[in-house]
Amino acid sequence: MTHNDQIGKNSVIMIVKRLEVGPYFSNCYIVGCEKTNAAMVVDPGAESARVQKTADGLGCTIKLIVATHTHADHIGGVAKLKELTGAEFAVHEAEGSTDMIRASNQMLASLMGGSAPATPQPDRLLKEGDSLEVGELRFQVLHTPGHSLGGISVVGHGVAFVGDTLFNLSIGRTDFPGGDYETIMRSIHSKLMVLPDDTKVYCGHMGETTIGFERKRNPFVLGLY
Repeated sequence: MTHNDQIGKNSVIMIVKRLEVGPYFSNCYIVGCEKTNAAMVVDPGAESARVQKTADGLGCTIKLIVATHTHADHIGGVAKLKELTGAEFAVHEAEGSTDMIRASNQMLASLMGGSAPATPQPDRLLKEGDSLEVGELRFQVLHTPGHSLGGISVVGHGVAFVGDTLFNLSIGRTDFPGGDYETIMRSIHSKLMVLPDDTKVYCGHMGETTIGFERKRNPFVLGLY
């Protein structure tokens, strides 16, 4: 399944292509700058060749791979996509060690009955407030832990890529190692719910939503605003 948006903010046209990949139906996003054709890929959980082929079809060159967190269903395709594209791989510093990524992959694979993917070596370790540049697009890194220790959201141009922190009418599970309910709720309230109502939210699974809709309808935050 694919989904494509073109979003214009301040005369910069951003292309967002969503692909459902892998056995867990994870969302992978290709985010391209129409003017420069540079692109980043957020959460390539599987099907690397398909991701690259889709980017090629958009006329985009993948320069950056970003993981919102290092669970296997979100980084399973990173190693192969790096090999195919030579793109830089970025992840939050709290999950940036190869040993930690390997342990996270093995844990999730054992719980879900799959096999652990190859463990990529991050090229860049991210922290709160860092900037990600994709052609003329600029995004800010928000540290949004709770689903995992180093969960991040990538925000800019009226959109937020939130991984498994927030879903349409739900939130990410907190029963994996590194997960914590109070922490994920703090992340949602202090980092995401303060964004403008019309911010489009691209989640790690299922369809997109908006901050305003979640503020009014999400049962985990309902009545708090």
